Amino acid sequence: MSRYVVMGVSGCGKSTIAERFADRMGLTWEDGDSLHPKSNIDKMSRGEPLQDADRWPWLERVGAQLAGEVDVIACSALKRAYRDRIAETAPGVTFLFLDGSYEVLSARMKQRTGHFMPAGLLDSQLATLERPDADERAIRVDIDRTPDEIVDLLVARLGA
Repeated sequence: MSRYVVMGVSGCGKSTIAERFADRMGLTWEDGDSLHPKSNIDKMSRGEPLQDADRWPWLERVGAQLAGEVDVIACSALKRAYRDRIAETAPGVTFLFLDGSYEVLSARMKQRTGHFMPAGLLDSQLATLERPDADERAIRVDIDRTPDEIVDLLVARLGA
């Protein structure tokens, strides 16, 4: 069975794309933010970037969900080590990397409401981001298009 992580920095549209992609493919999905412990959400809400020690338990929960009942998860998966940790628990996972310019990401973050991640953390997310290497199971798409166009591209690139 195919498993997917829709990944990228905050503001790239992970949740929107994960939901639409899962709907198009007839798969189940979950927002990885719902798997964060309260301490992580509190920290980010205060504008404090997460450290690796904050992320490991969360990443293990993401992998466990993918290895279990969920087919698609929206999860930042910013570093290769994070993606490797997820893949250890959910072998064969494919990462769908939503990539975009600082300007597009910043504008999107400033427009959204009701999210715990403040726009001020975009710089730390971009500093942490390690774009997937050629040897990783990853598909990159640019986010400077509509959500439906992004999903169309992902489906086409997967040959689905």
